[in-house]
Amino acid sequence: MSNLSAPKGVDDPSWLAEIAHKQAEAADLLGRPEDEQQESGYFHTLREILQQPATWLATGDHLASMSGELLEIVDGAATLVLTGSGSSEYAGDCVRLPLQNRLKIFAQTVGGGMLLTHGGRAIAPSRPGLMVSLARSGDSPESVGAISIVLETEPGFRHLVITCNAQGRLATTYRDDPRVKVVLLAEQTNDRSLVMTSSFTNMVLAASSLGSLRAPDQYIALVQGLAQKADELLTTHLDTLAAVARQDFHRAVFLASGPRLGAARESALKMVEMTAGKVSAMSETCLGLRHGLMSAVHSDTLIVCFLSSQPLVRAYECDLIRELNEKQLGMAKVIFGEGIPPDLANDGDVTIDCSGLAALGDDNMPVLDVILGQLLGLFRSMKEGLQPDSPSSDGVINRVVQEFRLHRAAE
Repeated sequence: MSNLSAPKGVDDPSWLAEIAHKQAEAADLLGRPEDEQQESGYFHTLREILQQPATWLATGDHLASMSGELLEIVDGAATLVLTGSGSSEYAGDCVRLPLQNRLKIFAQTVGGGMLLTHGGRAIAPSRPGLMVSLARSGDSPESVGAISIVLETEPGFRHLVITCNAQGRLATTYRDDPRVKVVLLAEQTNDRSLVMTSSFTNMVLAASSLGSLRAPDQYIALVQGLAQKADELLTTHLDTLAAVARQDFHRAVFLASGPRLGAARESALKMVEMTAGKVSAMSETCLGLRHGLMSAVHSDTLIVCFLSSQPLVRAYECDLIRELNEKQLGMAKVIFGEGIPPDLANDGDVTIDCSGLAALGDDNMPVLDVILGQLLGLFRSMKEGLQPDSPSSDGVINRVVQEFRLHRAAE
């Protein structure tokens, strides 16, 4: 295990220095005066991406210490609902299938907006249920509105809130409500950048702990293994991804299967957010791409493939990648996985082959997959002359979704 097995605080500069020592892009950006970094608009986003391995360890320890009280909330639930909006909804996508299989109960991801418009009709009928609300700030209109509706209309539901902001409305409104358990993650995970990076992955890891409440030591070991792999990714492949991001593509498609599709959805969103839409992006499964969306893979398209380690899933994914090669679709590919078949990559493609991914398991890969999407979005944003900390210069989108009117069904 790397030195990450002894967690360092994110205020300890050594975790930045290690990456800067091994990756020229990080050395250049971090070596500039802080006021220049702030003025260039990447100060927060870069650090919040790079701090993820350190913050994961703290989140793992924190959730493991809560395993007993969380077990009381989970036990007996017949339905699990994961809810959030935007990136927080995609975080739910990353853990839905693994939690369903580990807890042996039906699980679904329901966007906060869907709960506002359709309430309990959007939720599977089995009761009692557990609703897990995920939110970075907990201040978006959907956050409190969604949980409020379910509290009012679905008495058979327990509630767990996972948030990064102790001062957010989602945390403060329900802090003393016996029907709601609030889990606060470390303040460092409350990203100051407009885009969610470390908040996303830490919420995924926190929610995934619900599947390991009877084995907290195994959960801690898993988080340590993921943190080590994330450290390796950052200290080995950051420069490579920066070079890819500067290529002349105008579209990106992120391909994945199972729970990793949540990471693909989040990666596509990061590309769109950080480039203010100058690069269009979409996500899909490898099997799903054939159903029409393949027609959008043009010569200006970057294809990013999160390659499964499961033999059956990988067989379908490799067939699709080979079909893309045969049809000469896309400008270039980035393939992330372990033991990547050499014939999948053409000249100009990039393979990021990391040993040990199969042992960690596909269910746990989304937090690693999304680091690729975050770095591609960061460096593409800067190539486009934007500021990753606040890429929407005209204020079309904000760090927290602006207030809008909440409607209620007629009595």
